[in-house]
Amino acid sequence: MTAVVRIPTVLRPAMGGNTVIPVRGTTIGEVLSELTMSYPAVKGQLLNDDGTLHRFLNVYVNDDDVRYLGGVGAPVVDDDEITLLPAVAGGAR
Repeated sequence: MTAVVRIPTVLRPAMGGNTVIPVRGTTIGEVLSELTMSYPAVKGQLLNDDGTLHRFLNVYVNDDDVRYLGGVGAPVVDDDEITLLPAVAGGAR
């Protein structure tokens, strides 16, 4: 299946400056694995060592949170739009 992943500003430098990347895969896990093979610098920001989603990464398929669709097993079909949204935290007190 061919879908597209929207890349947030914070990940773009490690992903060749791309804003959108076409991907193949039938699940979110397959899609993220393909991304980490092409852009190994982002692996730790996308997936844990056991292959689950990093806790500070929100992933949406067509505006639906994949944590409620099966996590890395969430299905992906042609023309889906996947959005990666890393959590932002911290700051001065």
